[in-house]
Amino acid sequence: MKDFKAIVAAYKNVDFSQRKAALATVVKVRGSSYRSPGARMLITDDGRWVGSISGGCLEGDALRKARQVMTDKKPVTVTYDTREESNQNLGIGLGCNGVIDVLIEPLDVNDTRTIKLFTAFADMQTPLALATVFNGIGVGEKLLLSETGLVSSDFQSAELTALVEAELKKIFTSKKSEARKYIVHGIEHEVFVELIQPCISVILFGGGFDARPVSELAKSLGWNVSVTDECVAHIAPVFFPAADKLSLCQREFIDRDFNITPYTACVLMSHNYEYDRDVLKKLLNTSTPYIGILGPRKRFDKMLAEFRKEGIELSDHDFARVHAPIGLDVGAEAPDEIALSIISEIQAKFTNRGGGFLKDHPGPIHQREAGSDQVFKQVYR
Repeated sequence: MKDFKAIVAAYKNVDFSQRKAALATVVKVRGSSYRSPGARMLITDDGRWVGSISGGCLEGDALRKARQVMTDKKPVTVTYDTREESNQNLGIGLGCNGVIDVLIEPLDVNDTRTIKLFTAFADMQTPLALATVFNGIGVGEKLLLSETGLVSSDFQSAELTALVEAELKKIFTSKKSEARKYIVHGIEHEVFVELIQPCISVILFGGGFDARPVSELAKSLGWNVSVTDECVAHIAPVFFPAADKLSLCQREFIDRDFNITPYTACVLMSHNYEYDRDVLKKLLNTSTPYIGILGPRKRFDKMLAEFRKEGIELSDHDFARVHAPIGLDVGAEAPDEIALSIISEIQAKFTNRGGGFLKDHPGPIHQREAGSDQVFKQVYR
């Protein structure tokens, strides 16, 4: 989501009376790659780009290909073979050991459909499914679907539309972004179908000094950040310059003043036991998948004991989403280190990963569907 926002901001700053631009998107990966399908970058003809499609290996060649696309005003799909025995053709040594397909599309000031889509993605509250043709007839055509039905489409083939739309409906359950093949009138089309998830939002309950690095780090990832407290002195803008929202909110009005969704992470770090306890009670009735509580385990145990006296019993689902003590075990002591621990745990939660050492992971770094070479991320719901 951070790439979407950065690309939209960069596009709006392009002077199309002087410059040309193109959009590069990773649409298919076989083997390993630095970026997964869905990675994007905006390229201008002066050699600048925003976003990335690799770790810096492919950007230079993609720039050269993009200049031709800008001139021809026709989208093309470029295949990069980064396996060690093959990548010398690029004149560089790459170590990804995979085959990567990149769709490069021209962007025009009069054709803003792609940027309008990206702008909508940055503000959405529910997931969307996007299909993009990258091989066959109609390269660059797009179809957008919500969970309630078709949003928009510029597909020219009614038959392809029907096939892809049926496939896109399944992605809301499978959460798998991948390249798929369709045969229409004897012609093979390759279409990249992807689930576009809303931006992660983080609400910090408590505006103490140790909440500041959490806010800054979350914002650096492109997440939406809100900070709330019952003390106005704790939420001065000077303390949280990057936050999207600062709110003076009493604990009893949290459910009224905040829109807490399955894409909202809630972090309790007020150092006020009664405040955190009362906020937790409110959050248990929301759809947030992550509730982190700063402090020792016995603090949470005390809350549970008080809840039981009130007849409140946490379910297995509740215990799965409450993280107390908060954070991954990275040996954090100082506020900045604790912030790293917290944000890392939230990232792991929303991508359904365990947070261990990658060297101990028995399989590929990126999750893959069994029996498939397609890379996808499976996001926690």
